[in-house]
This record gives sequence, structure tokens and C-alpha cells, in this order.
Amino acid sequence: MDETLRDRAAGALMGAWIGDGLGLGPHWYYDLDELRRDYGPWIDGYTDPMPGRYHDGMKAGQLSQSGFILELTARSLVENGGYDQADFCRRMDEELFPLLNGEPANGPGGYTSQSIREAWRRRVEQGRPWGETAGHADTTEAIERTLAIAVRYALDPGSLAEAVARNAALTQSDDLVLSLTVAYGAVLAQLVRGETLDARLSDKLMHLVKKGVLPFHAVTRDGLKPPRPGDPDPPRAGRFASPDALLSPSYMARAAADPDIRIEPAWKVSLVYGMPCAIYHMLPAAYYLAARFCDDFESAVLHAVNGGGQNQVRAILTGALVGAQVGLSGIPERFIDGLEQGRALRDLALTLAQQAARPPKE
Repeated sequence: MDETLRDRAAGALMGAWIGDGLGLGPHWYYDLDELRRDYGPWIDGYTDPMPGRYHDGMKAGQLSQSGFILELTARSLVENGGYDQADFCRRMDEELFPLLNGEPANGPGGYTSQSIREAWRRRVEQGRPWGETAGHADTTEAIERTLAIAVRYALDPGSLAEAVARNAALTQSDDLVLSLTVAYGAVLAQLVRGETLDARLSDKLMHLVKKGVLPFHAVTRDGLKPPRPGDPDPPRAGRFASPDALLSPSYMARAAADPDIRIEPAWKVSLVYGMPCAIYHMLPAAYYLAARFCDDFESAVLHAVNGGGQNQVRAILTGALVGAQVGLSGIPERFIDGLEQGRALRDLALTLAQQAARPPKE
């Protein structure tokens, strides 16, 4: 077994849970002056939510509903040895949906996202089957849980893309959101395999597109060169019309490495790429921070949190990407010690990572 891959896989999962916990207290402050008044000039650890705000009543180091669902997904993967959609749906029916009532300020973590509320409404109130539960939210809830699937199938990108797309489609109906979700999973898997989030990573992902492994359509030749006269329209490898979701991570990495492009302090990435919740604001900021602080987990997640807005998701996505690069061994112990059930989550991450480190059967 590749122990370094196991370390990186576990680091990705723990990085996501830590990012979730760090964002719980100062979540969704769009007024940065108010954020600083409530939490001081620099948030450097887990904090209690303020009364009357999101996650009111929760305590520092606890997980939001995103962390809860990520744990549910990881347990399903571990106990089934891989992705089993029927088992995942059963767990949602039995472990999450009975705790919801359709209201935003309700459920595990004290808040339920739009896409999960819509899935609950279709499944519970309207009695629809799974497969008819997706909504139009343009947010990242699917990434927040399917990152565990990406970790599990890091050595098998074709199975990764299929499983992530199937799971994401349970709650997200927009093809663009689905393509961005699958692309994030593909990026995360490359980092678990030992690649770096840099200017060359997108070329490696495009190579998988050309081989028909990743389900994106592309007509360009290597190096994004144009097709030549007489070149046939390539058969579609899958449902997604454009590979651009695979190209953007390397552009963010180039920006992070370019000495003529400086975002200082780095938490202001939230102002550059946007503070709102939509997936097209969250992913560029996470890719930028993960490339800039590729070997510094603490700086990456704390800058993600201190940027305000949808800082919890920014920290989850950044934490997973950097956790995959530094490994579990590169995550400061204080972040695990301060997380409620941190040791149990670490054990779960290591178990899933052990499965991920086994090469796929030929």
C-alpha cells in the first residue's frame, strides 16, 4: 500500500472537516467590519457562533450540516467498500431527512442549504423517488459531500467521474454545476495522487479527457491548439459540453505564482473572486488559496475563513485541496484536537484513505 497516498487521502478529508468547523462561528458575514468587531482582527481557530446569527446554539469545534453529510457519505463509502447510491440515499432518508422540517434555520448544524431543502421537499413532502429530487441551486453542496467519493476513487478517475456525477445529480440539476463539481473531484484526486496544483495540472486533466476517461467534450488538440481541417468532431466522452472547468484551476495557480499579481493579504481573495455562495465564486478562491499555500495548511484555511462571506465553503474546499497536498501528517494537531469528535473523524478518514490507496482491479 502507498502510505504517502494514504496520508494525502486522509489529509483531504480531514482538511474539509476542519474547514467546516473553522467556518461555523464566523459564517456568512458580508460586512467585514462587523466580522472584525465580533471576532477580532484575525480568526485563528474554532469559534462559537454569535447569538442570533447562523448556527446559533452551536459550539466551537462542532460541524455544520455540510460536515454531517460529508461524514454520512464517508461512512457509506467505507462500509460498502465504494460508492453505493442506494445505500447513500437510504442514509439520507433515515439519518438526515427525519431531522429536517424544510426550514433554513433547522436541522443538524442549525442550518439547511437550499439544495438539501429542495431535495427534502421533493422526497418527503411530495413523495418523489430519488432521481426526481434535484433542484436548481447554483451552489457547492454536492462538492462538499462528493469530495469523499473523489478521495475514494483517486486512483480510478473514470469511476470517480461517474460516481461523483451520479451523486451530485441527486440534488443539483444544472449541468454547469455538475461539470464544476466533477472537475473539482478530478482536481482533488490528482492532488491525492501526488500532483501539485500548478500551471501544468490542467494539461494532465485534459489528457484524461482526450483518452475518454473524464466526461468532457473537447475539440482542441494538445496545448489547446485548434483543430486542423479534416479533423473529425471527436466522440463525446460524456455529458459535459466544455472542459473549461478543468482548465480554470491552473489559471488560478498561475495567478498565485505570478509575482506581478498580488492579493494582499490573501484573505482578500474573497473580494477578488466574490463573497457570495455560488459555485463560480467559491471555486476560483479555493483554487487560488490552495495553490498559493500548497505547503501551508494553516495559512490556507485561515485566510479562507477570514475573508468573510461564504467562508465556510471556501474553507472546506480549500482545506480539502491543501490537506491533499500536505497530507494528514502536515495538518497541525491543534485543528484535529479542537474539532469535536476529531479523533473519530481522523480514524474514519484513515479507513477511507486505506481503501483509496488500493489500486483498482484490472
